[in-house]
Amino acid sequence: MHQYILKRLLLIIPTLLGIMTLNFFIVQVAPGGPVEQAIAKYQGIEADATSRVAAGTNSEIKQGSNHNSKYRGAQGVDPEYIAALEKLYGFDKPLHERYFSMLWRYIHFDFGNSFYRDKSVLNLIYEKMPVSISLGLWTTLLAYLISIPLGIKKATAHGSQFDIWTSTVVTIAYAIPAFIFAIMLVVLFAGGSYFSWFPLRGLTSDNFEQLSLFGQIKDYFWHLALPIFANVLASFATLTMLTKNSFLDEINKQYVITARAKGCSKARVLYGHIFRNAMLLVLAGLPAALIGIFFTGSMLIEVIFSLDGLGLLGFESVINRDYPVIFGTLYIFTLVGLILKLISDVTYTLIDPRITFEGQ
Repeated sequence: MHQYILKRLLLIIPTLLGIMTLNFFIVQVAPGGPVEQAIAKYQGIEADATSRVAAGTNSEIKQGSNHNSKYRGAQGVDPEYIAALEKLYGFDKPLHERYFSMLWRYIHFDFGNSFYRDKSVLNLIYEKMPVSISLGLWTTLLAYLISIPLGIKKATAHGSQFDIWTSTVVTIAYAIPAFIFAIMLVVLFAGGSYFSWFPLRGLTSDNFEQLSLFGQIKDYFWHLALPIFANVLASFATLTMLTKNSFLDEINKQYVITARAKGCSKARVLYGHIFRNAMLLVLAGLPAALIGIFFTGSMLIEVIFSLDGLGLLGFESVINRDYPVIFGTLYIFTLVGLILKLISDVTYTLIDPRITFEGQ
């Protein structure tokens, strides 16, 4: 097992290198980089994600097609100003030099500073992490606490009225996106049209520091109640059906029939024999679920409830072409994902000792 873990840890290096290399060169050739956006702002033209094409068209109409500059709309702009922008954003160096410099710095977890926020990438990630951890941790915990018992109950009561009506609820929850649930919750319970029972924005109240310990805990969960509920409704459906189908596959196998023939109780058969085997598939999806909930799946939830987390940070960095933040968050997300996948594999052996990776 130790050799397998060592091999997997060593495989993280080329995997991480390949992902960073591919994304680096894709981003470099994408239009609307930081230099182009600065030029557009210098000329009084909006340069966000929805107006870059229009900005380039207006520039070409005013100044004619630009054949002498590698930047769209740069014709007529002082070359010294463009050179200063290139130096500011690090584009005065050759592509290969920027690439190897990035790799060397990332080995030491030096992600540089954001182009637009005047903060280091690590500080930005550290600031946004509490929101994403709060959403991801509690959403994952509640989803598993609801889905696993519900899936087991549906498997043992397969075909019953309970199974039918809960399947209807699960199907509806699966069909409606999380942000639609979030909007409905805002309209109903956050002062949208009916009740004002929950706050609409932020992770804590403005007077959070003055509250008692119990008051801080209450305030924290008061702010998280609606976003977590929206996330759980959208994420528990797949997990519930996966748990049910995993248990159904195991219930009719020969070892279960043998255990019943030996006089084992229903609970002993279910939790002593079936549970270990059935939960392997459920655990296999845990790393992907964690990554999705922590870093991507909660982005729209963060926007709707004004929660400034990692999902929103990553989205804004792509829109603004904030390359240090893009690559810094990508590096950390990928590294965390690979480590979580390794932990998931190791957990297999703890649940079912028959599984071994020694020969891998």
